[in-house]
Amino acid sequence: MVNQNVLSKRYATREINEIFSDEGTILAERNLWIAVMRAQKELGLDIPEEQIQRFEAAKTSIDLARIKEIERRTRHDVKAKIEAFVEVAQAEEHLHKGMTARALTDNVEQMQIRNAAQIIFGKYVSIARHMMERAQEYSSIILTARTHHQPAQLTTLGRRMAMWTEELLVHLEDFENFIAHYPLRGLKGPVGTHFDMLTLLGSQEKVDTLERRVAELLGFTKVLDATGQIYPRSLDYSLVSKLALISSACSNFAIGMRLMAGGELVTEGFQEGQVGSTAMPHKMNTRSSERIWSFAELLKMYADGASRLSGSQWEEGDVSCSALRRVIIPDSFYTSDGLCETTLTILNEMGPFPEIISREIDRYLQFMASTEILSLAVQSGIGREEAHRIIKEHAVAEALRMRRGEEPRLAQRLASNTTFTNAGITEERIASLLQNRIHFLGDAAQQISLVAERTRKLIGRHQEVAKYEPQPIL
Repeated sequence: MVNQNVLSKRYATREINEIFSDEGTILAERNLWIAVMRAQKELGLDIPEEQIQRFEAAKTSIDLARIKEIERRTRHDVKAKIEAFVEVAQAEEHLHKGMTARALTDNVEQMQIRNAAQIIFGKYVSIARHMMERAQEYSSIILTARTHHQPAQLTTLGRRMAMWTEELLVHLEDFENFIAHYPLRGLKGPVGTHFDMLTLLGSQEKVDTLERRVAELLGFTKVLDATGQIYPRSLDYSLVSKLALISSACSNFAIGMRLMAGGELVTEGFQEGQVGSTAMPHKMNTRSSERIWSFAELLKMYADGASRLSGSQWEEGDVSCSALRRVIIPDSFYTSDGLCETTLTILNEMGPFPEIISREIDRYLQFMASTEILSLAVQSGIGREEAHRIIKEHAVAEALRMRRGEEPRLAQRLASNTTFTNAGITEERIASLLQNRIHFLGDAAQQISLVAERTRKLIGRHQEVAKYEPQPIL
């Protein structure tokens, strides 16, 4: 029995799976062979049209078992595919003229990478849209902001969403540029010199025309000028690193959801019939948020693995990277696909609990106001460090009382301090600071607007993919 790839089987969608499936890869390779034959014929090579039509008619007749049988004999995967295609087409041996195995596999793999990258990019654009919609929807829900997981100051749930959106935009714009300028290896032969194609076609002009046509067929606008047998594997490292970087915003979002849900401030969504625990029926676990974090960690592992590919080639090239790339490249896309689908699902199903959020603010507001009380003390003539010492002394004492179940009375304690009293800082002045929560928010609303505008510009460039909605997840 052959075990299936769990990422492909459980988390990736059909469109990504089709790109990297055995059948999809072989069909792409056969389309490339046919395109090369047609171009070679047009450029003067003696390849009968009837023979090309035989290959065209047989390209979808893919017998994986037969290809594997030939590979066991030849111990070469591309040679097995050539023989199997000629055999099923019942054609003459016009395939692969002037080509090396890497002229086939590298170009097809780069096409797969570019196609998959465009799909993943589109899903992240949709995530940016969904995140920003939530940021605007929750812009008026005042929230206890935390640093070091301790109550710090006030923010809004919308501003927190905008924070994650902006992180996503930074890396998404970089990935957009990477895809736009991703270069194809081309048909440069065993060591990159075009020698075999020059021998076949007879002129540099024809070789350049052939390579240009193949690039256009595969959807590329840039072709490397002086690569060797393979394209630089640092491109693979760059690709997987960018996939890992883009996932960071979703990972931070997922961790935030887990922490907030633990305090019953939000839910990631819990659907009818869903089970949180087989042992504890009451549990409503944030299992999807946990999955996102796991995917992001896996992408970091793949990026680390891809770093081993970068700068490790001998002279004009070798195949030492093959086994590593066959795992890392498709699995990075399966993982990214699962991460996007899960993130979008949470963004569609999540919801806040404003009453509990407000209750948390009531509990911590007098502590979170300490920075403003410090400013008030300084303005009233108290030295900053002296004011800081007094506030800290009383705040820590009140926090300990609160943890023993007592009601904290920080405002009263500070107002009764002689230094504060002499400076005219009364309990009423401190209490007045606490009454208007909105003034503690700084420019949170403006920041949401700035990120929203940046998101709108991205969506404007990619309107169709921005509409994407997730498929059902397990």
